[in-house]
Parts: sequence; structure tokens; C-alpha cells
Amino acid sequence: MTRDLRLYLQDIVDSIEKIQRYTENMTFAEFEVNNMAIDAVIRNFEIIGEASGRLPDELYDKNPEIPWHKMKAMRNIMAHKYFRIDLEIIWNTARESLPPLAEKIMYLSRLM
Repeated sequence: MTRDLRLYLQDIVDSIEKIQRYTENMTFAEFEVNNMAIDAVIRNFEIIGEASGRLPDELYDKNPEIPWHKMKAMRNIMAHKYFRIDLEIIWNTARESLPPLAEKIMYLSRLM
């Protein structure tokens, strides 16, 4: 049975919301020494990338404003190059890129 595309979109939104909750009251200095927060955030970035990788190319083509390929690439870096992860990039992505991404994904999900 094929999983509904909206469920993958919801996985992305859920993971973004978790990342925001895990980091909302932290500074970068607090984040970079909190192994539990780092692990939780990285895991949810992996879920975002995995879910985005399950979506059809047609959805990518119709929604080029969403950085689908960057989402998948970030997951691959985290899963396969774990010891070379730059926590500052993770932090900045969580703070700056994820909130508008969540809005775009929620809007797209409502259209489906």
C-alpha cells in the first residue's frame, strides 16, 4: 500500500515543530554542548530529509520554491558524515530556514 503524500508532508511539519520546541529557549552556546538536544535535532532533520525523499518528482517540479534537494542532501550528510556535521549550520538552519519552510509545507498540504 502506498502512503498518502500528505502524511510525508505532515512528517516534515511535525519534525520542524519538534526542532523548534527543542531549541526555542536555547542560545547556540547552550545548544552546542547539549548532546541530547543535538541528537534530537539531528534525528528530526533526518526525518525531514527522508520524508522529502519519498515525495514524487512532480511535486518538486510544481513547487520549486521549496528546497527539496537541500532537504534530502542535509539528511544524507547527517546520516553518512555524522562526525563532520557543523553545528552552527544546523543551528542557523533550524532558526532561519525552518519556520518559513513549515509554512510552505503546510500550505502545500492543504492544497492536496
